[in-house]
Amino acid sequence: MKRIITLIAAVAALCSCGTANLASHAPAQVAIVAHRGFWNCEQAGYAQNSVASLKAAQDAGFWGSEFDVQLTKDGVVVSNHDKEYGPEKMVIADYTYEELAKYPLPNGEKLPTLDDYLAQGALSDKTVLVLEFKKQRTDEATIELVDKSMEIVKAHGLYDPSRIVFISFSKVACERVIAEHPQFEIQYLTGDLTSNGLKNKGYTGADYNAMIYTVEPALIANLHAKGLKANVWTVDKPEKMQTLFQNGIDQITTNNPLAARELLGDREYRK
Repeated sequence: MKRIITLIAAVAALCSCGTANLASHAPAQVAIVAHRGFWNCEQAGYAQNSVASLKAAQDAGFWGSEFDVQLTKDGVVVSNHDKEYGPEKMVIADYTYEELAKYPLPNGEKLPTLDDYLAQGALSDKTVLVLEFKKQRTDEATIELVDKSMEIVKAHGLYDPSRIVFISFSKVACERVIAEHPQFEIQYLTGDLTSNGLKNKGYTGADYNAMIYTVEPALIANLHAKGLKANVWTVDKPEKMQTLFQNGIDQITTNNPLAARELLGDREYRK
């Protein structure tokens, strides 16, 4: 509910700003990002944020594979979307990795560390890793998450803007990337910044909820006018995908990447 209210407020703010002319700006190609990996298939065992879901995205040739990272109590960076993990809903920040790893993913994998995930990511340069920093309990912990993640990225030879991009709802995380790693793509997720605000703060693009682009379709043109990319989450219905494609979205994050591929045809961007 809190996120919905935030998005509604963001839409209101964005609609109050001046807009560029909404011309037909369907780009030649659109990049598909598999949300939490290409998990919704037999190959991945239907396990989100699993190493298998990343491999499935790589094997399918999708441009990007999104995943989330958080810190355990003992400072291990793990790949998981929710703050809680396992059948007992263990809060990740309150347990050590050893305690959490007792519970496997739905496909039988252990809870992946970022090391585990990037070991697979390094095996293919055709699928970009889209790493989301989850907001931690404190700003200090969020910065620690960013810093530790970057060291692991470097250790796997992936400290390369062509191999990995970053996204977050946390301004603290985004601003850490902008300040310390300005060569990398960083997209903001929350939706409360205009194209001017994003540009002025050093972001390279917006990765906003589909509702924002639906209410304010000129936002895509505004972002492009500022030299920013327009990504969208999380769109699974083909009819909504088609509208966004027509309005000029650059990237689409989806749990249904095969449907996006079918709609795009030769307009799908691949590395």
